[in-house]
Amino acid sequence: MCARLGAREVAVDGLQSKLLVLSTLLLWTGLIFVFSASYPLAARAYGQPAALLTRQSLGALLGLSAMVILWRIDYRHWARVDDILLLGIFAAAVATLFSGVAGGARWLRLGPFAFQPTEFGKLALILYLGGSLVRRGEAITEFRKGVAPYLCVLAAFGIVLVLQPDFGMLVLYAALVGFLLWAAGARLRHLCAAGALALPPLVGLMAVAPYRLARILAFLNPEGYQDTYAYQVYQSAMAIGAGGIVGRGLGASRAKLFYLPEAHNDFVFSVIAEETGLLGGCIVIGLLVGLVALGYRTAQRAPDRLGALYALGASFVLGLQALLNLAVVVGLLPVTGLTLPFLSYGGSSLAVSLGLVGLLLSVARQGASRKTTEATG
Repeated sequence: MCARLGAREVAVDGLQSKLLVLSTLLLWTGLIFVFSASYPLAARAYGQPAALLTRQSLGALLGLSAMVILWRIDYRHWARVDDILLLGIFAAAVATLFSGVAGGARWLRLGPFAFQPTEFGKLALILYLGGSLVRRGEAITEFRKGVAPYLCVLAAFGIVLVLQPDFGMLVLYAALVGFLLWAAGARLRHLCAAGALALPPLVGLMAVAPYRLARILAFLNPEGYQDTYAYQVYQSAMAIGAGGIVGRGLGASRAKLFYLPEAHNDFVFSVIAEETGLLGGCIVIGLLVGLVALGYRTAQRAPDRLGALYALGASFVLGLQALLNLAVVVGLLPVTGLTLPFLSYGGSSLAVSLGLVGLLLSVARQGASRKTTEATG
């Protein structure tokens, strides 16, 4: 009886508690700085300084609901419908290409609401890859049966992402697919061959879209393009430098006063660093690193291969997206358009980030249940 009860009980162990604490701190930090970075723009565009904060709060409520649902449901159930979920997200992403239902180049409008399907595609892709790789078993070591099918899935999404266009999300999708294939046991030489095959199309995409090439040139020579393609990065560097060690003070950023475009979105970290300084920026980075580290620890404690792949995928996406965003903000990479998880403005991005935490919590919960069962058995 004790063993059966222990297996059913949901115990919030230390790992789950730490995940909840870090994600809550990041959520509240994001809401505070979205308001701080956006209120000049919101006051001018909407006549209400808190207009964008209100929208972000709706995304937070949606994300918290998704987090709780994913946390409370046994993650193994998602393997039964992962292909249907992925197909639904793909159909929604394709719909963004038609102006009649699109709320923008990357958004789908449903009545008064607009969401970005490719953001939710990150979660759907993790669920699909995890379940499919487990089902495929040892076939993953073969290129034709193990790697090629996933390259076809990636190519289908890639076409949509190129047409939107959203090159940064394409890079994130490709890295996620490659990482989980490697983690599941795919041969490194097969993945390298796939990367080599993808290189000519990537070069071609830069050639047919002059703005992409201009971003790379601006990255290589920021001073020569500081009034055009490198303007955002130049203003970002000035904001970060102006923050010093302890910052100007909460709400005192000058860059957000229409000097730094997308101050509340892709470049919100610049405002954080300007207002809280090096100290505050390091704390924020520490929270993100801590969350990703807990995600990988969750993968190590997962009760099965499926849970490990889910946790690895969620951790990888959160970590890589944060790394790419921060690298752009400090001028180490060309502008990608990727948001900073939990912190940038964007309801879809925030909801998916919280959903990924919910998936980690579900894996951690099942791991704790297994330990409880073993201890009481």
